[in-house]
Amino acid sequence: MTDPSLAALAHRFGVATAYHDWNGNPMTVGDETVIAALAAFGVPAGTEEACAAALLEHDRRYWSRALPPAIVVRSGAEQGFWVHVTHGAPAQVWVQLEDGTVRSGIRQADNFTPPFDLDGRLVGEATFVLPADLPLGYHRLHLRSDAAEFDTALIVTPAWLGLPDRLGNRQAWGLATQIYSVRSEGSWGIGDLVDLTDLTVWAGARHRADFTLVNPLHAAAPTEPMEPSPYLPTSRRFVNPLYLRVEAIPEFARVSNRAKVDKLRTAIVCRSEKSETIDRDAAWAAKRKALKLVYRVRRSAGRELAFQAYKDREGAALENFATWCALAEKHGADWRRWPAELQRPGGARVAEFVERHRRAVDFHCWLQWQLDDQLAQAQSQALRTGMALGIVHDLAVGVHPTGADAWSMQDVLALGVTAGAPPDEFNQLGQDWSQPPWRPDRLEETGYEPFRALISTILRHAGGVRIDHIIGLFRLWWIPEGLPPTKGTYVRYDHDAMIGIVALEAHRAGAVVVGEDLGTVEPWVRDYLRDRGLLGTSILWFELDHHGDGGPLAADRWRELCLSSVTTH
Repeated sequence: MTDPSLAALAHRFGVATAYHDWNGNPMTVGDETVIAALAAFGVPAGTEEACAAALLEHDRRYWSRALPPAIVVRSGAEQGFWVHVTHGAPAQVWVQLEDGTVRSGIRQADNFTPPFDLDGRLVGEATFVLPADLPLGYHRLHLRSDAAEFDTALIVTPAWLGLPDRLGNRQAWGLATQIYSVRSEGSWGIGDLVDLTDLTVWAGARHRADFTLVNPLHAAAPTEPMEPSPYLPTSRRFVNPLYLRVEAIPEFARVSNRAKVDKLRTAIVCRSEKSETIDRDAAWAAKRKALKLVYRVRRSAGRELAFQAYKDREGAALENFATWCALAEKHGADWRRWPAELQRPGGARVAEFVERHRRAVDFHCWLQWQLDDQLAQAQSQALRTGMALGIVHDLAVGVHPTGADAWSMQDVLALGVTAGAPPDEFNQLGQDWSQPPWRPDRLEETGYEPFRALISTILRHAGGVRIDHIIGLFRLWWIPEGLPPTKGTYVRYDHDAMIGIVALEAHRAGAVVVGEDLGTVEPWVRDYLRDRGLLGTSILWFELDHHGDGGPLAADRWRELCLSSVTTH
């Protein structure tokens, strides 16, 4: 890279211009890749003039802000933050805690940064220091100066997560399973949440297991063919209705046409018994017809109130997801090929569609409500057997570029690039996972709300979560569209903020967090995760005695605070 202004601009946005590969060799990132990565931030950088203008705009945006977009701190330690006010003007800062109480008297510290001329107005920078005893939670920080008031998100996270008290310091063991393979006499040709419950109860009650780790249950598009990989979902926040047990829904008992449901199930069971593979599409086609029959059953007043409460709790995210599902059933699963006026939620044409197809949208909301209920039952019964953790869920790295999350969260995802991995010992050409990554700047602008909601939801009925490629919360390999994985680059994230939010949500849920920390990892990252109380991952085939004979490493020399297994998935 020869243009210093391009390098400076890349540094501002956390885009790497150089890195070390898996073997420790220094690598330089090409200008084409850096320019494309910056374009995904909405920053033009194709010429020296464009870079210079973008640098100036970046600085202007920084000084025009009264407060940082979000402040994420660890409990138990003071932490400073900047505020921008008219140079020499007094500033008053206070914190409104999430319980409504107010903490005032926030201390100011020295800051000798020279003022900045913003269109003829001198803007000064002051530093204030948050006290160490703020409670954990999602608060608001307020600033008043020159009769104007500003506020921003303040998130106080645990310095250390560790293990839940009910697990103590003992070792725990459990099963790892792919839910679709856990079939029984009661399932519809594919494993479901009742099968998962039965397996977990058996493991806990009969064999004293402490958890069942399950593959990602994230939602797939409701259209055929259904995406077979649970690691390429349409949404990570919502769940695949393929895993519902129809007969476990309370209203099933009052279905008038039970014979039709029985016929649907019998046909798919007979088909699955004759096949050596699981036919997701056939199972979903049969189950969807049966679920629509159950959905049409009139709910009791109490059940209707519970459904409404669920929709109120999930809010716009559920409505957008259900809307996308209904649109996908009509226009196909790739929103990028829909009519232009339907390619963003919130538009007039989308609202008209929802009004005309309210029942179809509501059906997909109802499916998620049933999934929430059956997930709650699975976790409740797991704990009732004496399991310390119960169900441990798996969080995929990202989402399908044509799916519901990519449609509804376009403003916080980086379009024009995909996430992947650089070349390493096992994948010499690198990997392209076809998933749009988070935009770190937009996440911060939202106070990390989409990320927080994702983690909160997956832990609602869980004793833990395994985060696939947790390294992606530190830095992620961005690959510009049209280029191979070898032509990507790393983009940095505020790992302290994102890991802190994971720890806060896990603390509130009483859950453990397992980070899949394999692959190309910076040396300090595993130490950081351990110091925050997150578990790592150790795989039998990789645990070798590199300082001895190269054979398997003795079990008593494996690292502590980790989930050990034979394979990853």
